[in-house]
Amino acid sequence: MKATPAKAGGGRHRAVLVEKSLAAIEEGSHSFAAASKLFDKTTRERSWLLYAWCRRCDDIADNQDKGGPLGDQGTAKEAEDRVQALRVLTKRAFEEQPTADAAFDAFGLVADECGLTLDEAYDVIAGFALDATRWSPKTEADMLRYCYHVAGAVGIMMARIMGVHSDDGETLDRACDLGLAFQIANIARDIVEDAEANRCYLPQSWLDEMGWEQGEHALPENRFKLASLMPRMIALMEKHEAASKLGAKRLRFRQRWAVLAAARIYGAIGRKVLTRGQLAWDTRTRVNALEKAWHMVAAFFEAIWNRPSGPEEPILWSRHDFKPLAGW
Repeated sequence: MKATPAKAGGGRHRAVLVEKSLAAIEEGSHSFAAASKLFDKTTRERSWLLYAWCRRCDDIADNQDKGGPLGDQGTAKEAEDRVQALRVLTKRAFEEQPTADAAFDAFGLVADECGLTLDEAYDVIAGFALDATRWSPKTEADMLRYCYHVAGAVGIMMARIMGVHSDDGETLDRACDLGLAFQIANIARDIVEDAEANRCYLPQSWLDEMGWEQGEHALPENRFKLASLMPRMIALMEKHEAASKLGAKRLRFRQRWAVLAAARIYGAIGRKVLTRGQLAWDTRTRVNALEKAWHMVAAFFEAIWNRPSGPEEPILWSRHDFKPLAGW
């Protein structure tokens, strides 16, 4: 048989992949879509290509559609098979072979343009592997391990598509911090929704302090006590958010503006969970369009001022502490 010639993007035209990726981000994440439009054209398009792959991996792993309700997870073997499919398709895209899936072809294209590595991609897929094993964190460090794989590792790839060199460990660490902050906000927002899907990303040690088994934390009668954990949760988010701004100052202005806008929008989600107290999970906590616009304007002036102070407390865990699991 004739070999398929290697070509970044699996042979699809770049404009087609960009268009499909834009549609994915506009449907899957209004917050990321808004912030991404502040990038310069090249970075903006590359962020869409990367997002499309992340969204598609998430959908396949969770058997869902564009971040909607979780589908039937099936057996543990079926869940692991879906994760293995992610590895196979991602490797094929990385090798510049067609995948019959635009999102994976998009990854192949952006990986080629920006020098992303297969290990970086596998770090993200490792988060889906944790979910496939019905894993849940026992400690705060475990929770941050999960946050690293599903978001911190994505932050690192985002930094790479913004031109941060793979040897610039300090800036990559700060990009990882932003991903951790995003995911902590997501966990806080989705506690009850996750519990309904038999998932829990709060550390078991925290639940033990409250005298709860997994699942009990999300019961309506426990919402007041659950809200009492949120100051700790959001303080952790804000620590990593503040650390991330030290890395943002090293970026070009348009990139710094977009990153700071995204940080402000996701930080606002976490802070809204905190201020809503026990009502935080009655309805999904959102940042509306007017609030997003305000955060983008505020981020513009923050990007000009560009004098971040960093977190008041030291960062205890970095991406290097979580690397041993990359490859699950």
